[in-house]
Amino acid sequence: MNLQCRVDLASKYKSGSQIARVLSEEWCKRELYCPACDSDRLTGSKPNQPAVDFSCVKCEQPFQLKSLRNWNPKKIVDAGYEAMLRAIRADRTPNLLVLQYSSGWLVQNLVLIPRMFFSESVVEKRKPLAPEARRAGWVGCNILLSEIAADGKITMISAGVPVLKNQVREEFSRVKRLAELPPSLRGWTLDVLRAIRRLGKSDFSLEELYGFESELKSLHPQNQNVRPKIRQQLQVLRDLCLISFLSPGNYRVRT
Repeated sequence: MNLQCRVDLASKYKSGSQIARVLSEEWCKRELYCPACDSDRLTGSKPNQPAVDFSCVKCEQPFQLKSLRNWNPKKIVDAGYEAMLRAIRADRTPNLLVLQYSSGWLVQNLVLIPRMFFSESVVEKRKPLAPEARRAGWVGCNILLSEIAADGKITMISAGVPVLKNQVREEFSRVKRLAELPPSLRGWTLDVLRAIRRLGKSDFSLEELYGFESELKSLHPQNQNVRPKIRQQLQVLRDLCLISFLSPGNYRVRT
């Protein structure tokens, strides 16, 4: 994999954001493969596909690219808040590619967030634009990367070193069954999965998860029976082969 962007393309543009978009998009079309199937090529998006920059030529998985010079592991700026919520509820969010480049236009880091990991819990509402702004009152959002479980942040390039293609595809395959859940139910599952990951160990107990009861209640105020819901989601995660049952009240994260 050639990590160098084509700097010669920058001569046609003056805006820094335009240059970053053109160079990083050209790199993706030239060098990236599909993590969801065995296709080794992505193509530019079709017309009238909002928020989609590429799609797989074989399985048609959609991808959106966010390229930036400075890496923020906690959050990334996205588009309109209400538009993002509508996309999540309608299950129309694309897979997100977060790309960081160096001052010499070398790709340094690339993280894939599979589309099924977007829930309302990871969307942060921003302040409305000021009255004097061109789009006064418009409300954008941030994607809270720190609130996405580690399973949903698949490294494709780290510190200038590409991860093996087979490894990336195995990680995607491990979590792809989350897409089988309807968006209205998937949010709970993702929040419980994130809580499990925050415990920081492979083996965990139901009692330890109950420690997140108040936090989960605040994320889902419409549900007053949080503990039964936690137990239900553990069964869902078992069915999806993301965790294993060890003994009553004890579980293990599957890798």
